[in-house]
This record gives sequence, C-alpha cells and structure tokens, in this order.
Amino acid sequence: MVEESDRRTQILEAAFEEFAAKGYHGATIKGIAAVAGLQSPALIYWYFPDKEGLFREVLSLRFPILHPVEHPELVMKLPPKEVLLRTGRAFLAFNQSAPQSLKLVVGEAVRRPEVAEMFVRGGPDRMLGFLEAYLERQIESGDLRPHDVRSSARAFVGMLLPQLASTLLLPVFNEDGLTGEEHLKAVTELFLRGLEPEGPAQRPQEVLSR
Repeated sequence: MVEESDRRTQILEAAFEEFAAKGYHGATIKGIAAVAGLQSPALIYWYFPDKEGLFREVLSLRFPILHPVEHPELVMKLPPKEVLLRTGRAFLAFNQSAPQSLKLVVGEAVRRPEVAEMFVRGGPDRMLGFLEAYLERQIESGDLRPHDVRSSARAFVGMLLPQLASTLLLPVFNEDGLTGEEHLKAVTELFLRGLEPEGPAQRPQEVLSR
C-alpha cells in the first residue's frame, strides 16, 4: 500500500513533468493523474485544492530558495553568519534543478505574467523580505550597525548572482575552480565585515566568529 507522503511526492513529480512539458494551461489534472499512475484524477484533490495550488507546490519543491523563509521565526535569533550561510546555500542549491525549473517558469511567465509575479512574490521577494526583517532585528540587538536593510539585502543576493550565472548562463566563470561554498563563505565574510558595529567596544572579527 502506498503511503500518503509517497503518494503526494508521486503527484508532485508527475505534475512537474506535465507542467514542464505542456505548460500550466496545457497540463490537466487528468493528465497529471495518468502520469502519476492514479486510478482516479479525483485523488489529486485529496492532497491539493486545485491546479493552481498544485502548481505553487511544484514551484516550492523545485526552488529550494523558498525553504529557509518558510518559518522565519525559528531563525531570527540565530547569529548573522549562520543565517546568511543557510540562505546563501539555499539560493545556490537552485542550480541542481535550474534548467527544467527555469524552462517551466520562464515559459509560463511569457504567456502568463501572473506566473512571473507569483514566482517573484513567492520566492525572491519572500527571501528579500526575510533578509530585511532579519537584518533589522540584528541592528536592534546591536550585532550589526544601522543601515538601510533594503539595500543590504539586495547587495547580499547580488553578490551570489555571478556564482549562479556560472552554472546557468556563463560556464566560463567556472574555469577558475571556485566552488559555490567557497564563494558563499567569502561573500558572507565581506558582507558582515562591512556591517560590523562601530565603536571601541566591538572586538575585531566578533561578528564573523559567531
């Protein structure tokens, strides 16, 4: 007997195949059920409210960037270095499923602008919002110096884009052998060094060593 969690995963994998191959409009619940090996399409509605809900879940599954901000309250008290490394790793993990996932999002965004908006609001926008809130909390606690968190959140993400592009668009960037983890650690150190609180009470490297 198939466990409910396994059945749900089976549906999500089938939905991704159908959405990637036929687009949101072309894919049907009936077709997804057939790919998933379900006897009745109605079984999908046991796990997902409708096709749009299923599509959103597929995006969340295929874009690891969403995961660190699902429960922001659990990480707000963690030190800056740990939070930025977690967030950066999720962002760079996008490379693992990027080609097919990008095909799905970009293809649909051209035909349906609401898909692009849904992805941006559900992914990058949520991550930036989380980073802004987190950095603001660190300023209030005195761990980071006062600054415009809107700009710093964008700056951190921006520093990771070249590494992402090295896999997706510009493989020539990979010729120097720099790994994603090496780049992330260097970026995090540079980022936090620039936001160390000012004043004699702040010990060198205090922020980075936490």
